[in-house]
Amino acid sequence: MLFIVELDRRRVHLAGITAHPSGEWMAQAARNLLMDLDDHAHRLRFLIRDRDAKFTAAFDAVFAAAGIQTLRIAPRAPRANAYAKRWVRTVRTESLDSTLIWNRHHPRQVLTRYLAHYNTGRPQRGIDPRPAGATASGDGDHASVKAVERVDVLGRLIHEYRRAA
Repeated sequence: MLFIVELDRRRVHLAGITAHPSGEWMAQAARNLLMDLDDHAHRLRFLIRDRDAKFTAAFDAVFAAAGIQTLRIAPRAPRANAYAKRWVRTVRTESLDSTLIWNRHHPRQVLTRYLAHYNTGRPQRGIDPRPAGATASGDGDHASVKAVERVDVLGRLIHEYRRAA
């Protein structure tokens, strides 16, 4: 799985999934990701990556053409990619460890649904304790509590809660 994490927003983008990654696949996944991001690619200034041999010069060139500087983490620096490791741990514990994968298309479906939840419905503690669509009431009046509805995500594996209309 190739993913990109925007550190300022904690937004994750899925670039691709394959059982047999190669340098060519990684470069093509990077091109596809930048096409999907379209006008939002200008928000990305740096790409911090590890020193895996699959990150070829062609991979770096894709991002360089979009004006994104590629930085490699230092060798033997386990804390340098802490955001990526944290996201992998989160996606595994919240979805993949509890999901039986049926075929080669199923991981993309599961991860796409999970990313929709992660990017819009899950509170990000480091940024703001509310989900992305929530707003602060500011009035402090608890007497006007509205009904709350539960929305099941990933076959009731994850629950989101929203104010009922």
